[in-house]
Amino acid sequence: MSTIASDPVWLPHRYDPEHDAIHFRRTPRSAHGQATFLTDEYLGEAKPTIVKRAAALAQAGPPAPLRFILHSAFCCSTLLARAFDAPGLAMGLKEPVILNDLIGWQLRGGDGRQIAAVLDGSLDLLARPFGPGETTVIKPSNVCNAMAPLMLQLRPQSRALLLHAPLPVFLGSVARKGMDGRIWVRELLVKQLKQGLHVFGFSGEDYLGQTDLQVAAMGWLAQQALFTRLTVQFGDRVRTLDSELLLAQPGPAVAALSQFFGVPLDTPAVVSGPIFTRHSKFGQAFTTDDRAAEREAEAAHADEIAKVAIWAEAVATSAGVSMHLPLPLLG
Repeated sequence: MSTIASDPVWLPHRYDPEHDAIHFRRTPRSAHGQATFLTDEYLGEAKPTIVKRAAALAQAGPPAPLRFILHSAFCCSTLLARAFDAPGLAMGLKEPVILNDLIGWQLRGGDGRQIAAVLDGSLDLLARPFGPGETTVIKPSNVCNAMAPLMLQLRPQSRALLLHAPLPVFLGSVARKGMDGRIWVRELLVKQLKQGLHVFGFSGEDYLGQTDLQVAAMGWLAQQALFTRLTVQFGDRVRTLDSELLLAQPGPAVAALSQFFGVPLDTPAVVSGPIFTRHSKFGQAFTTDDRAAEREAEAAHADEIAKVAIWAEAVATSAGVSMHLPLPLLG
């Protein structure tokens, strides 16, 4: 049993608060590379090995240095996490479900001190290095952003990139995804309201009266406000980047992030390789022409996107939320 909690091949996949136990599933490095996210949907079904949390932490070895890619969705975060699958240097973990479990526990009214203790141990287990000298880069799901201040407090040596798409680009991504995108932003809003991330003065009735893209914009603003607070609270430990700048200047962006994270990636190889030339979620070849075609598919929603962006900027001004984040990675 001791080889499970000490071996990074065994992913701490789920947390069961009722039994204070970790569900591990065998996930070799190759499976991380093939999976879009570390969910059963992409990893496939597997019978977990269940270990009591205390026993797992007693068996686990020392964690690697920890870095975070925090994001507001639809902004190339999966692409960047893939860049850190660099044997001997780093490993990128894409949306580990155990962190979502802690958010779910929090939303159900779990005790904050217990959640913090479990989060602390979960980060240690996630950070077990695949190889000597490697850094672990975690890209949580964006629903975990409310837990970002606690994660950074628990790991005072960690650093984080705050990644986002400009609002019109984000709205276009939501619109292009049709009903699935519109349902997703409303589900996100419900969670953010429970997490206390909305301080814009709107009532529940106000949100019900908003269009789907207005709701999407409010979710984006809530994350923008949170990211701004993180820059104030953690200063030089965080940097910010928007997806359009990343795509326009991939070489400088990857080089700057590599330096900020302390991971000496081979920037030319990363930028010219499959990470930047294939779709980060589906794997097929993906060029700048393909990206332009996606944007053309948003043309039918252009009028609504433009109007919502203007409206959201007015809301942001009233709430004192900047549309542009400080501490840019590329200054």
